[in-house]
Amino acid sequence: MAKLLLFFLFFGLLSTIPFYITLASPFLARLSILRQHLSIYPNTRPFQTTIANMSTSYSKELNVALLAVQRASILTKRVFHEKAKGSISKDDKSPVTIGDFGAQALIIAALKSAFPSDEVVGEEEANPLRNNEGLRSQIWELVKETKLDDSEAEKTLGGAIGSEEDMLKAIDAGNSSGGNKGRIWALDPIDGTKGFLRGGQYAVCLALMVDGDVKVGVLGCPNLPVDDSAPLDSKSGEDASDGEGKGVLFSAVEGQGAYSRSLTQGALAKESSISMRKIGGLQEATFCESVEAGHSSHGDQADIAKKLGITKPSVRMDSQAKYASIARGAGDVYLRLPTSKSYQEKIWDHAAGDLIVKEAGGMVTDVRGDKLDFSVGRTLKNNSGVVAAPKELHGEVIEAVKSVLGAKA
Repeated sequence: MAKLLLFFLFFGLLSTIPFYITLASPFLARLSILRQHLSIYPNTRPFQTTIANMSTSYSKELNVALLAVQRASILTKRVFHEKAKGSISKDDKSPVTIGDFGAQALIIAALKSAFPSDEVVGEEEANPLRNNEGLRSQIWELVKETKLDDSEAEKTLGGAIGSEEDMLKAIDAGNSSGGNKGRIWALDPIDGTKGFLRGGQYAVCLALMVDGDVKVGVLGCPNLPVDDSAPLDSKSGEDASDGEGKGVLFSAVEGQGAYSRSLTQGALAKESSISMRKIGGLQEATFCESVEAGHSSHGDQADIAKKLGITKPSVRMDSQAKYASIARGAGDVYLRLPTSKSYQEKIWDHAAGDLIVKEAGGMVTDVRGDKLDFSVGRTLKNNSGVVAAPKELHGEVIEAVKSVLGAKA
């Protein structure tokens, strides 16, 4: 009886096959057409191609940013050697030089040539120049004479700025209010202007933010040694020079690591991968901090260093050269501690360095341990101070910072 039931069940199932074949015929026909279409490209893997198209390497953005910072660095080097750097004071009493204006004009002109729809958050504006013909002419002479020796590199940047008025328009194009939507570049044409004026360290800084996240970062540091293994000492931020063996471009793209290469006058030099130094404990660390006491509390930093068992003298230098130095292992910890409850860090002072340190294996937060938020405008108004350290030791540094600042409060 059981065998008879199985027999009828089997033939019953067979009788339904034509129905399902009829139902599936349109799908099978489409699948056959798709298979024939793909056979034209025997190496194509549709899923992998889709994933590749969804991602972006930011290779064009990186190339333009590197060349733009390199060309601007040539201009700043020329001004660095002048005894009179054409400095004036802004409303906040901070100095700005002809190098700041000239570098901003060159970089924004290159960005607008390559990416016309992108916005720029720049530190400077051209108003002081429109009413100062002498200073304006001095900057224009610098700008029109500064170019890369490589014609293809210059072509990538859109060539020379056309006129004095175009220069002013380029400077003023750095007026974006920032935010969390779209593509926005953060630019500091000379970070560490006081260091630039006194003959110390400075940096030309450029970063691309997409929907509030930093994706590309480039730092031009004309006075840092090309040798990534050159250690820092307490004099590294003083009496700097851009002579032989000096001048470095640092760069990073999110998820692609951090790199350095020597600054040149033309095409980009070969890159080298960089990473944070591996140390056994914080007692071996080299501490970096700002030169200006108004930028960071030196007393608090000394207490934090003592709490962490750091005995080496701290290295004081201006600009994001500190980020670059710890990213390649010349230093280990960078602290910028708040000196005022009302002060807000500017995004152009940190965006590029933040990404480069992260991609080199470090971690960057504020003093509370929160990541830096570049999505809320021209300042880091949601953050307080900066702590950068090797990822595996960052938590220990944060605890020491909280302990010292908490006791003070």
